[in-house]
Amino acid sequence: MPNKNKAEPAARWLLPAADPLPAAVFDAQARLCDWNPAMHAWLAAGTAPDELLPQNHRHLVKAVLEQQRAIDGVQVATPDRRQLLWTFFPLVEGHVLGRAQDATDNLQTYQQAQVARRLYRLIIENTTDLISRHTPAGEFLDASPAAWALLGYWPEQLRGRGIEQLIHPQERNGLMQRYAKALEQDGYLTVSYQIRHRDGHYLWFETASRAIRETYTGNVVEYISVSRDITERVRSEERSRRLQEELTHATRLAALGELASGIAHEINQPLAAIVNYANASQRYLTALQPEGEAGQRLTQGLERITGHAQHAAEVIKRMRAFLRKGPRKAQRVSPAQLVEDALRLCAWEAQQQQVDIIQQIPPELPDVHVDPILVQQVLLNLLRNAIEANRDLHPDSPSQISLRLSASERRVNLMVIDQGPGASIEQLGKLFTPFYTSKANGLGLGLSMSQSILESFDGGLEARPAEQGGLCLHGWLPTLPDLQEQTTEN
Repeated sequence: MPNKNKAEPAARWLLPAADPLPAAVFDAQARLCDWNPAMHAWLAAGTAPDELLPQNHRHLVKAVLEQQRAIDGVQVATPDRRQLLWTFFPLVEGHVLGRAQDATDNLQTYQQAQVARRLYRLIIENTTDLISRHTPAGEFLDASPAAWALLGYWPEQLRGRGIEQLIHPQERNGLMQRYAKALEQDGYLTVSYQIRHRDGHYLWFETASRAIRETYTGNVVEYISVSRDITERVRSEERSRRLQEELTHATRLAALGELASGIAHEINQPLAAIVNYANASQRYLTALQPEGEAGQRLTQGLERITGHAQHAAEVIKRMRAFLRKGPRKAQRVSPAQLVEDALRLCAWEAQQQQVDIIQQIPPELPDVHVDPILVQQVLLNLLRNAIEANRDLHPDSPSQISLRLSASERRVNLMVIDQGPGASIEQLGKLFTPFYTSKANGLGLGLSMSQSILESFDGGLEARPAEQGGLCLHGWLPTLPDLQEQTTEN
């Protein structure tokens, strides 16, 4: 197009024809004096100069001349939605050079990057999962604000800290080796582990990590992890597992109840025969009228055979009813009488094992409302367990068992303390689990059944280490004033 809008230049300006960026020369009044071919191409397309120049270009030219400095980054939006960036330079003889750059694509990319950056920042700052960056050795490079809510650390407190410092000591070495191997070979890893909160307690985390590799060498330069707190999920799974185990045990106990019914039927017959033969032998012995100490001991032995056989038959009968959840024969009974009966039943076994049972039974204990046969069996189980524990630690020497009764807080307490090897913390947690036993020939039902019997009468049974070594089994039953004196059913 003709240069009719050009001002007459005071000097001839030589603008490089090969310059790809549009350029123009302005005089002191901001009039166009000259322009290069790239600028000419824009003007030849029918665009007016005012549409290409900033609206305040006259003030810009004046400011450049007065201050003798360049002004850059002046943005212009053209009618065809192009984005131009102008830069103005001072020239000699009161002229100014302006160069324009089409920054449409760059500005759009920048704006999109800004939007994406704001979006990512919004996501990272508000997500409940912990997003973190780590060196290949596991040191934190950065972490999202969720670190405070999950671990009690601000992101700047984690930077430079090794992740292994927070992992549970039992998992630390194995987990770090697994991380190094998996990220190097596969590039990703998802793992569950325990991590320490700033307060000192441990949480369960599930972390998904992915390696970032160097473009040319392929070496792992860092890895990014997304972690979430799964403590409640782990606890829920643990509760479900325990419930499943309890259901399995309940099924086995139900089967045991049916088995007990058959065993009771089979055992009652020989027990009845034992009682009949013992009674007949007593009658024959009476008819012979034996004299002396031998005759008395024989009579006493037959009486004990009859008593033990009848007690065994009654115990089997009551256990059968208990396992089948039948009605209980509860009655008012003295705790001291229950202890006396149980001691009589295990006196011979204690004597054979050289175990002395030391009793601490205060007078005037309140009565309890229980089935005496079942509670006697509980006492007998506790005493026999204590005798066996003493035998294991003192096989050829005398030992003692402490049997204590006391009343407190409207209940009667019973403690059986042995001098055996005791139990570890892990064993204490499993003592009352059905079918768990530390004995080579044990069934693991004695303590579990004893605890169930006492709990059925609103009592309980627990175990703890004794002060002088050994094991203390502590049982309790509510006293009679807190109970209705009537037979109850489970």
